[in-house]
Amino acid sequence: MAFVPKFLLFLTFFTMIIKFLLFLTFFTMIIVPATSQPCKSYTFPNPINYATCEDLPVLETSLHWNYHPSLGKVDVAFKKANAKGSSWIAWAINPSSKGMVGSQAFVAIHKFDGTLKAYTSPITSYGTMLQEGNLTFPVYSVLASYTNGSIIIFATFQLPSNNTLVNHVWQEGLVSNDGTLRAHSMSGPNLQSFGTLDFLSGKVSETGGKFDSRTTLRNVHGILNVISWGILMPIGVILVRYLKAFDGLGATWFHLHRSCQSLALLIGIAGFCTGLYMGNNSKVHHAPHRCIGITLMCLALTQVFVAICLRPKKDHKHRIFWNIFHYIVGYSTIALAILNVFKGFDILNAQKIWKNIYVGIIISLAIIALMLEVLTWIWMYKKKRTKKPVEEFDIGQQHA
Repeated sequence: MAFVPKFLLFLTFFTMIIKFLLFLTFFTMIIVPATSQPCKSYTFPNPINYATCEDLPVLETSLHWNYHPSLGKVDVAFKKANAKGSSWIAWAINPSSKGMVGSQAFVAIHKFDGTLKAYTSPITSYGTMLQEGNLTFPVYSVLASYTNGSIIIFATFQLPSNNTLVNHVWQEGLVSNDGTLRAHSMSGPNLQSFGTLDFLSGKVSETGGKFDSRTTLRNVHGILNVISWGILMPIGVILVRYLKAFDGLGATWFHLHRSCQSLALLIGIAGFCTGLYMGNNSKVHHAPHRCIGITLMCLALTQVFVAICLRPKKDHKHRIFWNIFHYIVGYSTIALAILNVFKGFDILNAQKIWKNIYVGIIISLAIIALMLEVLTWIWMYKKKRTKKPVEEFDIGQQHA
């Protein structure tokens, strides 16, 4: 009988690893090609064919165009894939300098009711609300369409001084219920969406797509916290929940649980410190994400202190209250951690592939927990049945 618990222990870790690898493989092979379709393979619903296109480095966008040298005109299609339900997109060229201020923008708004609006907007300050207005060069047409989750801006305009080398920027954001445009995210890809473009040669410089040290720090912060709070801690709970029920393991379940949670806490502290550093050195603060992160750290440190310093013995009359506190704090930490991971994905404006991978990991852990729950009940039922005949036999011998 001692073989069964050992086999279940092996099965637990083996299943976790296999599930994780399967989800990574599935999403990498199936979802990535679907969410990052090359621009050359895309067919527009209108009859226009664009001679040149380029997949832009961030925000799941691409730019398609026809340049007419003799006329100095450009036909442009700016496409944003996997657009959120009610959102806005903008693509602009800046004839005078790099960056946002001075850009001449083409904007499309997709509202909750499905209506679309396309217009032009000159950007004169960082506090712009993308008000409608005329650009500094002639615009012959600007339209928008929404097809299969993609918002597309179609525009025809005159190049200023027929200068084919321009600075360009692009952005995306959400639309409020009242129709007002919300500011775009101030982190991750939204701060990298600029570069240079040559309509004649087709060369696009990915100036904005290269990662700087700040972007790297954000990514490190996200990876550390996903691994620690979002993956290792739930695994630690699964270990103690289901391995504890089986005989023959001794204190193995306790050592595994303590090791897993200790590793998660150490990695989580590193992620927490990177978050504090970025918050103290940035003008942009994400209050809900920050508050939940601080709460998580307080709960985790409290859990450690109570577990090490205030844990009564098993037969102590107050042990039940300690157990209740330990369970409540532990499960609350897991729930808040998963919530904050998703908030972090939204702040980083990460591609859907990463969020989908994490969802896959959480689902796989839930499936494993469900399987182990069933196995635990079966094991306990069989254990109870095997003990009962032995007890009856002992009682019969005593009467004899």
